[in-house]
Amino acid sequence: MVDVAITGGTIRGTTEYGVARFLGIPYAAPPFGPHRMKPPAPVRPWHGVREATSYGPTAPKGEYPPQYRTIFPEPVIPGEECLNLNVWTPADALPGGSLPVFVWVHGGSFTNGSNAVAAYDGSAFARDGVVCVAVNYRLGAEGFLFTAADRGAGTANLGLLDQIAALRWVQANIRAFGGDPARVTVGGQSAGAMAVTTLLSMPSAAGLFNQVIAQSGAAANTLTAETGITVARTLAGMLGTEPERAAIADVDLGSVVEAVTELVTEIQTTRDVAKWGALALSTLPFAPVVDGANLPRHPLEAFSSGAGSDVAVLAGANRQEARLFLVAPGIIGDIDETALAELAAAYGLPRAGLETYRRRFPGLAPGDLLAQVVTDWYYTVPAVRLAEARAQGGGTTWLYRFDWPRPEDNHGLGAAHAVELPYVFDTTGRPELEPLTGPVPSRAVNTAKLVRFTWSGRYRRLCSVVPAG
Repeated sequence: MVDVAITGGTIRGTTEYGVARFLGIPYAAPPFGPHRMKPPAPVRPWHGVREATSYGPTAPKGEYPPQYRTIFPEPVIPGEECLNLNVWTPADALPGGSLPVFVWVHGGSFTNGSNAVAAYDGSAFARDGVVCVAVNYRLGAEGFLFTAADRGAGTANLGLLDQIAALRWVQANIRAFGGDPARVTVGGQSAGAMAVTTLLSMPSAAGLFNQVIAQSGAAANTLTAETGITVARTLAGMLGTEPERAAIADVDLGSVVEAVTELVTEIQTTRDVAKWGALALSTLPFAPVVDGANLPRHPLEAFSSGAGSDVAVLAGANRQEARLFLVAPGIIGDIDETALAELAAAYGLPRAGLETYRRRFPGLAPGDLLAQVVTDWYYTVPAVRLAEARAQGGGTTWLYRFDWPRPEDNHGLGAAHAVELPYVFDTTGRPELEPLTGPVPSRAVNTAKLVRFTWSGRYRRLCSVVPAG
């Protein structure tokens, strides 16, 4: 056991295999009761020593569709203190040290996920001399509701404000864990990547980090205020209440979570462009909104004007992202040429463009070709647009593509969405992650070490994969 004094009081963590671990540390007050659907409030200090030996409560959320639950086993931990974070640090790290810090923001379409997912164990980073922090934030309507009254009021984008509160906690406390607050990299995957690239454009997040890693997501799918208001009105209608923040906050939490899940499912299954516009393709009704206050303008517009240009960014995507959404439901083999042409057109790709894909990927079956089209639309192109906007504003961005593994190595997924996560965190050997990684040969373990080196810049444990001479 090891005790650490932080701003709220003293916490007690555990040490094992050279890593000190502190779990479920509150960084803001419970977002319920008088704090529900409001900006994060400060933690109330505690007396004595607080145990930080088990994961804290997860934010309220619905379930993934059945076809994804084996691939993404999601813990549900009840409790009100869901605005918590976990810290992994070398057991011999000294308070006031200068180790680099990696803050992780999880994905999950802004309606799911948590920092208690097995893939996000930060122990490997700590063993390599990096302090790793994994953050929870509010999801769904609790974190991303936007009503007409939220325009310019600073009362929306609460999930992003939670993340900023966590980053401020890092600035105030990370030295106690041996970390350097001037060397903070914030990273995220999928919705987490969309979030961290959005933070990069927000004035209130300036100075809280100096590097960003965006995996399989960028700030391209930020919602307009009009779209956010439409979503709020639809949700309120489902709940039988007014489309106002206070009215929806008066509805019991379980009903709101259920309605959010139903709304997301409706958008994903109907793909009604006439009703939802771009939302019919992005399928993210609860996401960052250009609110005129916390998020004054679209992130790409802000980047092109120089916002965040002093922060280094690494962004990219996996080679076969969209295979996840075709292989997991078992429909990739059902896509024929007619369906391919219709779906490609829905994503704005004309027949001439589809022919370009055919030439680029000769011999691919229609379902495999559709996966490439959707991968580019949803993941690759947004990363490029992020880099282009930042270049216009004077920022430096590196782009990557993650290619491993092959579909035959991991149940047909290949380098699909989220497959890189066990490699980034070097958690490839965990049995619950086998649906993502497949059986893990030695090459996959070495790949995990190399990927983590790319992410952290730390190489102490890479000697086994660096050739002699």
